[in-house]
Amino acid sequence: MTFRIADSFSDSLARLTTQEQKAAKTAAFDLQMSPDTPGLSLHRVDRARDKGFWTARVNRDIRLVLHKTGGDTLLAWVGHHDDAYAWAERRRLESHPRTGAMQIVEIRETVEEVVIQRYVEEAVHKPRLFEAEANDALLSWGVPEDWLDVVRDATEDTVLDIAGHLPAEAGEALLQAATGG
Repeated sequence: MTFRIADSFSDSLARLTTQEQKAAKTAAFDLQMSPDTPGLSLHRVDRARDKGFWTARVNRDIRLVLHKTGGDTLLAWVGHHDDAYAWAERRRLESHPRTGAMQIVEIRETVEEVVIQRYVEEAVHKPRLFEAEANDALLSWGVPEDWLDVVRDATEDTVLDIAGHLPAEAGEALLQAATGG
């Protein structure tokens, strides 16, 4: 069995109180040493699009989110009960087609936009920063395939928010390209 810890777990752990962090670390250690411990109450996240996501009980409120594939376990996130389930429902673990890196990718929801007729023309249209970038270039930066159109539409006002939703290596590459670095 391989046991790994994702950066997203470390980031989410840092947002908990000191007492919650201690409990989460203890539960993570218990999970690594004995994954069948009944007190962990492992449950598959039923509404997750990626059926590999499970939760483990830390205490009455805190849950570990893990991804199980065969004998491999990835500790992905930790947080309060409802937040943990919502986080897992909006993510999937996949291998990037170009870089081969395993990425936890946020699933984008498609919302149909209602068109409202405007009588005043907008003053300034911001240029799209990555409009001319080919798919190959964006993929080589680690951008997931289903985020290509969103990245291509990024402006200086939206690039920071978009980068925050992408896997770390893709977000860093976008910000570096946007700042001319």
